[in-house]
Amino acid sequence: MTLTPKQKQYLKALAHPLKPLVQVGAKGIGDSLVDQVAGQLVTHELIKIRFNTESAVEPSAVAEELASRTSSQLVEKKGRTLVLYRRRDKNPSIVLPDKKSRAS
Repeated sequence: MTLTPKQKQYLKALAHPLKPLVQVGAKGIGDSLVDQVAGQLVTHELIKIRFNTESAVEPSAVAEELASRTSSQLVEKKGRTLVLYRRRDKNPSIVLPDKKSRAS
């Protein structure tokens, strides 16, 4: 599933007041961090991830990899913060705007 620009804009607005649920420290991205992110996505669908200044990796360098490893969509990467979204299979709490096709 690919998010449209309208859907990304909607998710960014929802994510704005959220506090980061996952902190990436000096150890960087490991299997335990991926598991933690995946668990938070099951619970919350939309999460913020904050990279500390002493983090071993740059957020922009690992954003796509982290999204891929957690089967989520990268909504935004801004500074040292990432926003990820993964729709819940059962009882999703976020309803995305419809994909509307443009008539020519």
